[in-house]
Amino acid sequence: DLFSESASHTRHDAITNEGLRHFQTAYPSEQICKEDVFYYVYGLLHSPDYRERYADNLSKELPRIPCVKTAADFWGYSQAGRQLADLHLNYETVEPYPATVTGDTGKLIPAQYRVEKMKYGKKGKDKDLSTLHYNDRITLTGIPLEAYEYVVNGKPALDWVVERQCVKTDKDSGIVNDANDWAIETMNNPRYPLELFMRVVTVSLETMKIVKSLPKLDILAS
Repeated sequence: DLFSESASHTRHDAITNEGLRHFQTAYPSEQICKEDVFYYVYGLLHSPDYRERYADNLSKELPRIPCVKTAADFWGYSQAGRQLADLHLNYETVEPYPATVTGDTGKLIPAQYRVEKMKYGKKGKDKDLSTLHYNDRITLTGIPLEAYEYVVNGKPALDWVVERQCVKTDKDSGIVNDANDWAIETMNNPRYPLELFMRVVTVSLETMKIVKSLPKLDILAS
């Protein structure tokens, strides 16, 4: 996190003074604060150019954060990082993507929103990622395939929703993890898993829109 709080509610930032000076030295005419650097890093880590160029290093060690050549590009990454962070932190409040939902009249009882295991549609032997069978009653269609371009830890963010919003029994402990319990008891919304999927479609599309607008990666020579 950018900030953490101790028991006395003292806020501590996660950017060192040395790190801040590094960027202030690179762009001496700019007024740069630690928040600007934090969001620059967040934006840079989403850059496909950065991930491709440093792929070998990223698989073996902590990421190294270079300075880009121009102050304009620094601000481009920093502003994009702010937008991305806001989107990713507030994913539960974004507008759900307006997919076509069949089987949901808006007047269903909580039990009719129960999810056991969401499944993608099928086209012959292949998955139809534009379709999601939420349960035996409710189906989503018109899911944009571009939404699957947003990948988190090796798989689309939407796949994480499908995998986690379910009923699953842990083989070792026998503990049942039921997404419906969280939806009803914590979120007070039996429709929560369905809405979450549609919200993450929106988050994924907006994320990729920002990522594709990032400046071309041009590194400042050290």
